[in-house]
Amino acid sequence: MKHIWLPFTQMKMAPAHLPLVSQAKKARLTLETGEEIIDAISSWWVITHGHCDPWIVKAIQKQSENLDQVLFANFTHAPAQTLIQELSDLLPSNLQRMFFSDDGSTSVEVALKMALQSQEQRGFSEKKRFLTFRHSYHGDTAGAMSVSGPSLFNKPYKPLLFSPLVAEQGHFSTEEPKNFYQDFERKLERHHKTLAAVIIEPFIQGAGGMIIWPEKALSHICRLTQEAGAYLIFDEVMTGFGRTGSLFAFQQLDVVPDILCLAKGLTGGFLPLALTVCGEEVYQSFLSDKKEKSLFHGHSFTGNPVACAAACGNLKKLKKHKQAIEKKWKAIEDLHKERGSRIQNHVQDVRWKGLVAAVEQKSSKGWSAPQAELWTKKALEKGVFLRPLGDVLYILPPYSITFKELHKVWDVIEELIF
Repeated sequence: MKHIWLPFTQMKMAPAHLPLVSQAKKARLTLETGEEIIDAISSWWVITHGHCDPWIVKAIQKQSENLDQVLFANFTHAPAQTLIQELSDLLPSNLQRMFFSDDGSTSVEVALKMALQSQEQRGFSEKKRFLTFRHSYHGDTAGAMSVSGPSLFNKPYKPLLFSPLVAEQGHFSTEEPKNFYQDFERKLERHHKTLAAVIIEPFIQGAGGMIIWPEKALSHICRLTQEAGAYLIFDEVMTGFGRTGSLFAFQQLDVVPDILCLAKGLTGGFLPLALTVCGEEVYQSFLSDKKEKSLFHGHSFTGNPVACAAACGNLKKLKKHKQAIEKKWKAIEDLHKERGSRIQNHVQDVRWKGLVAAVEQKSSKGWSAPQAELWTKKALEKGVFLRPLGDVLYILPPYSITFKELHKVWDVIEELIF
């Protein structure tokens, strides 16, 4: 700890020593002491099937022996081509143009640049603003922070950020759908002529507190956005690859976003890789004889072959075992519903969607809730890894978690809050 600076951590309050993880398998982390910990949050929402999944391990091993890295601006390679084909088969025909980057924040940065520049190059130079939502979180780079709701994440960096329109919204699962879209309607009516895009985390707002969008409200927002001529950006960095109970959250809606952001579970959690996927209208607006109309964005590790191979392994397993995996998703959601309903009347709110469940305590402290670190410590002592979002305890497990393990996670949550 002498040299380490941890993310999202007040180092003055950090422990002198952290547990050393020596191995991971399926839903369990093994410490150097031999103690096993249930990873109830998929190591920050990235692990899909489970730790060290053999399909992905083999794909990485094979690719590492053949091609490690090559400049993607001058060359392509088989893992990228295979990944694009695998994904294109899973995506709608009007969402097929894919831009590689390295993580969720940058996939959002690319989406914002795409939307803004596309509107300009299509002749809508007045469309320069973005609309986001109060409890949103889209990443930690400057643009991604700008379109995130006001919070501890972006407050210190306000001088660096541009100002989007921020729509107020509902929070709790018991609220009427209209509470989630009334302010959006007002802002859209007033500003639609200058609106480049609306960005939203479909169905579940992650770091904002695992807030669940009512389907009626979400569908309404999407329809109005596209009718107004603004691009609809879906940030599925967290919700993609099964988290909401379908491969992509938008598949549960009668809508296709104009721009889609993917990362985290794309490689099954093994390696950093992201994609920003757009429709033909956006892509065509960049085609020109003028170089200045290019999309000026890139990364040294764009389309990394080993990361692409990991993603291919992930998708191949999802396709091969589709029925069994989808059955497991449904069973996990049913278990969340069963256990969450038991404590619903004893806390501020309990909500669930797909693989995600959240328990919110009766507190107004939000991200400043002092019990978050204590909850993590106590849960680890009981063999479960949780990392609360302020006063919100949540579960987001790998698909390989057993029902016995998941019940234990819920048992520990009940012990923490009662």
